[in-house]
Amino acid sequence: MAGADFAGDVATSRAPTDSRDGRAGTAIVDPASFRDPRGVVFRRDGVVYRQIDRSFEGDWDALFATGLYEDLTSAGLLIPHLAAPDVAPISDDALTVIRPQAVEMISYPYEWSFGQLRDAALVTLEAHARALGRGMALRDASAFNVQFQRGRPVLIDTLSFGLSQPNAPWRAYRQFCSHFLAPLALMAYRDPRCGLMLRGHLDGIPLDLASRLLPIRTRLRPGLLSHLHLHARAEGHAPSADLRRRAPRMTRIRHLALVDSLRRTVEGLRWEPAGTVWVDYEETTSYDPTARAAKRRLVLQFLEQAGGQCVWDLGANTGEYSRIAAGLGRFVVSIDGDPAAVERNYREVRQSGEERILPLWIDLLAPSPSVGWAAAERPGLLERSDADAVMALALVHHLALGGGVGLDRILDLLARIAPWAIVEFVPKSDPMARRLLADRNDVFPDYSLEGFHAAASRRFDIVADEEIPGLERRLFLLRRR
Repeated sequence: MAGADFAGDVATSRAPTDSRDGRAGTAIVDPASFRDPRGVVFRRDGVVYRQIDRSFEGDWDALFATGLYEDLTSAGLLIPHLAAPDVAPISDDALTVIRPQAVEMISYPYEWSFGQLRDAALVTLEAHARALGRGMALRDASAFNVQFQRGRPVLIDTLSFGLSQPNAPWRAYRQFCSHFLAPLALMAYRDPRCGLMLRGHLDGIPLDLASRLLPIRTRLRPGLLSHLHLHARAEGHAPSADLRRRAPRMTRIRHLALVDSLRRTVEGLRWEPAGTVWVDYEETTSYDPTARAAKRRLVLQFLEQAGGQCVWDLGANTGEYSRIAAGLGRFVVSIDGDPAAVERNYREVRQSGEERILPLWIDLLAPSPSVGWAAAERPGLLERSDADAVMALALVHHLALGGGVGLDRILDLLARIAPWAIVEFVPKSDPMARRLLADRNDVFPDYSLEGFHAAASRRFDIVADEEIPGLERRLFLLRRR
């Protein structure tokens, strides 16, 4: 690994104050920032900063002198920052302190759809190609150095760029292949759920493992043959240090040819979101046009009443109701456990130019845990929550009747996520609920409208309770006590 700074420059602008030390002015170091001691990320009074150490001075000056910083930020490839000369550094060897532009929600590669990971790979390659054109290079190619901002992937690690060494191989080549190319190939040729392997392989999927798992026919693809299969074989026969010594002289032309080959290989990978249970769910539910229009009006009304800036849409499917919240100017984390539904949601975000929706692929029955060093390097989903409102539309019956989670636990989760909740209750008599119960015994005696009222009332005030016309379903607006 090429000394990757997985923390990058930013953290969410809405992260709660670290409870370990609430004193004003105290610097709280980001738990993922230890991998690059030259540029520590820290938070002071709720604001995210980054200290640049003097050991990075030459590369830091070159980033601006070559015009690369301006090129990347103006193109939307790198997160911009402001100088923070009045902010005290956290150690004596500081060169400067910067205040990076914050993103609304930190997400991780194992929470992205195929298209999101593919776009993140292409942004990484484009940034590296531009750096080469200015005598610099991207030294880290970690997928964790990318975040989604305004609907698009953007690099967040300013310190990943350094002066290129003449004729030297690209030091981040293997990292790019294991963080991007290997999971993308597995998702395209085997199953999109292979993307979850990144949760257990934070340093990237081992190339030898990816090579063994991929079908034989991928060896007929020149890019995959070269960058994955032969790459994995070479690693198996020699230590990485020997590989670097044996690598051919990497002139600028050869380096750009490598980047172009990787780009064409990534662009050639395809996966179409079809064939899953939920991808066409919106078109196959119990709603007729009148009921759907009524539900949309109620959701809009409840969102306006709840107010706030950030909404989590749980079980969002392809994002129909996420778009209602986004239309009100809210930032929406649009979560679903079906990779095809999330992919369709993301494609709509890209096609429409939507900037306020972040689709994420997360199973609520097994959400992203805290992983990495000391189980703190990559915070779990709930540790990143700071929503003003949460929506759970056509979801509770799936969690309760399909997943066996009691109403008390479901309402506990919603109360933990946000002070306001918009929740749809689907009775057992509903066709979709009957489908869930078709192949199992009904062992859910507390799942009823009365049971929902009781569970909700222990945590929330029930502000509104409206029936969706033409259905037995009800929509609730809840305010946490």
